[in-house]
Amino acid sequence: MKEPRLSRQEQRILDGIEQGLRGDEHLDRELRTMRMRRRWLPGADGPKAGRLYLATFALLVVCLVLFVAAGATGSRLLLWTFSGVWVATAPCLLVLIGRRCRRLIGTRTGGATGHAK
Repeated sequence: MKEPRLSRQEQRILDGIEQGLRGDEHLDRELRTMRMRRRWLPGADGPKAGRLYLATFALLVVCLVLFVAAGATGSRLLLWTFSGVWVATAPCLLVLIGRRCRRLIGTRTGGATGHAK
């Protein structure tokens, strides 16, 4: 199957556009250093993307149960266990909050988040 050819006029116009784009140093640098980035949406990267959400939710539930139990019983063991689980939960929460903020900022600025679709 033959590819459609551009007319001479269309080719000249295309060459002019390409020359103008090559002259833009900022655009040239952006295109040369452009990398594919993950989209930080649940399910966007397959089953692994939702695992952080699920793990964080589970850790939050465990933290809540341990915190209430430690407060009700006054047990030092429960309190220390809560502390250990919280140390694992806090970074997960911070990552999710950061991703959400990046997404919100991107939608407010017209979708310019730098994430590949």
